[in-house]
Amino acid sequence: MKRPEPVQVVKQRRDSALQRLVEGVPYIQFLGIQIDRRGDELTGVLPYDDKLIGNPMLPALHGGVTAAFLEVTAIMELTWSTTWADMEAGKLTDVTPRIVLPKTIDFTVDYLRPGLPRDAYARARVNRSGRRYASVHVEAWQDNRTRLFAQATGHFLMPQRNG
Repeated sequence: MKRPEPVQVVKQRRDSALQRLVEGVPYIQFLGIQIDRRGDELTGVLPYDDKLIGNPMLPALHGGVTAAFLEVTAIMELTWSTTWADMEAGKLTDVTPRIVLPKTIDFTVDYLRPGLPRDAYARARVNRSGRRYASVHVEAWQDNRTRLFAQATGHFLMPQRNG
């Protein structure tokens, strides 16, 4: 009987795969978005930065930044959930070619209240994921998870998988 891998090896493999995924999208670095992983659950984190303010009179996060944050979180969750089996099987390595991300078909954002000048968080839920199409819902909050400042639903064209 094969012994299970040590937990630190598994954790390092998962963190490394997520880091490669995030580093593959330069816009994520430009906005400063971070992806926090706890087990198989991802949380998008948008640390506050003055460059993210759209209306300095309020001040409030720019609507485009909010939409981009939600879309990035949705795509990362969708990609993470569809590559989980490959990752757990050790098929994703440092020499694995870059993962092809899903393409957005449409993305509808509901702005529920102004995004305040502070850190923001988002979590996405994959509602449906098939071979060609996926539907994802994502919610964003700041100080209180029950007081969302934005939410969105997106539909994505899934990349073709080999094998």
